[in-house]
Amino acid sequence: MAARVVPFGLYALFLFIDQMIGWLERAAGWPSSSGDPLHLWLYPIKTLVVAAALAWFWRQYDELQWPPRLPIQHLILITAVGVLVYLAWVRMDWSWAMQGTPSSGYNPFAVDGPASYLLIVFRLCGAAIVVPIMEELFWRSFVLRYLISSRFETIPIGTFTPFSFIAVITLFGVEHDLWLAGMMAGAIYGLLLVQTRNLWACIVAHAITNFVLGIHVLVTREWSWW
Repeated sequence: MAARVVPFGLYALFLFIDQMIGWLERAAGWPSSSGDPLHLWLYPIKTLVVAAALAWFWRQYDELQWPPRLPIQHLILITAVGVLVYLAWVRMDWSWAMQGTPSSGYNPFAVDGPASYLLIVFRLCGAAIVVPIMEELFWRSFVLRYLISSRFETIPIGTFTPFSFIAVITLFGVEHDLWLAGMMAGAIYGLLLVQTRNLWACIVAHAITNFVLGIHVLVTREWSWW
């Protein structure tokens, strides 16, 4: 259990720290911006810490065979799913489907010089590599199966029950500021898992979504998506 919960817990802890920093800055009357140095540099630290936790526990992830075994028809489906979730996500930023107030986002170009490109690399790698592995291990490997049986490792990957499927969709949505978009993504990734019975399929689809979203942000400079 710890192998799947600890990396997610560390990620959540850094999110809490980031929120507390924002709260303290607002309490002190400091202007909030997407170029706040503490906000910008906390992300690379978070990425490295969570990646280290995943590496530490890696041998315990029996559901992640290496190299991934994904037939060509699954790869086509995975790519389509990843792009589809991105296209839907950027059209679901309705105010009523958002938790809290919109953030100013993450603008790496607020830092001068080569450091801005270092921040971009960390942001893309964190979003497209670390986050998909961490989240899919927690939500669709651990929580989904744990809701079926406390002996979750005895439950095959991709096992479907209405309760666990809907519960994970709901919780995955609540985790995100755009709760409805999160539920949409959770439902599609969940269906992909049921179809392929392979956690790598969800990880790669999730990675494609986040990577394409990152390119969207860099091209449009719509930092709020970050």
